[in-house]
Amino acid sequence: MMKTTLTINGTSHDLEADARTTLLDALRNHLDLTGSKKGCDHGQCGACTVIVNGRRINSCLTLACMHDGDEITTIEGIGTPGSMAALQDAFVRHDAYQCGYCTPGQICSATAMLEELREGWPSNVSDSLDAEVRLTAQEISERMSGNLCRCAAYPNIVAAIAEIAEDKT
Repeated sequence: MMKTTLTINGTSHDLEADARTTLLDALRNHLDLTGSKKGCDHGQCGACTVIVNGRRINSCLTLACMHDGDEITTIEGIGTPGSMAALQDAFVRHDAYQCGYCTPGQICSATAMLEELREGWPSNVSDSLDAEVRLTAQEISERMSGNLCRCAAYPNIVAAIAEIAEDKT
């Protein structure tokens, strides 16, 4: 057993768990934060995406004890049903959630992706790292490529993200 303090959505949580406990399992099974989903458990689907220190990660691929002192944001910290974040609202309006299983990971990933864009992270599609990034549908799709949707709601997901990106960039 290992003791770790995780700061999740601005709240400190003391955790005592096996050193092999993934961040995803700590969130879901020990801290009752079930928004992040276990899809493939191999880092290939993105359903478990959370934001750690401003960067999106697959929580199924990292150990909870590695994040002692880190700032972790889960879907529960982005908005609530009564007070949705703009991106969550856009997902609803664009019907970008379909079955909803991947939605928490999609929203966490998109939230971090939009922040990366605001911070000037280079384009994944542009030929030149010095080129100004145009957030086209292709660029959004490329930047979100680590998040899969079994319902194939990709056009709606891209439209929701594009709407918010226009408002924020």
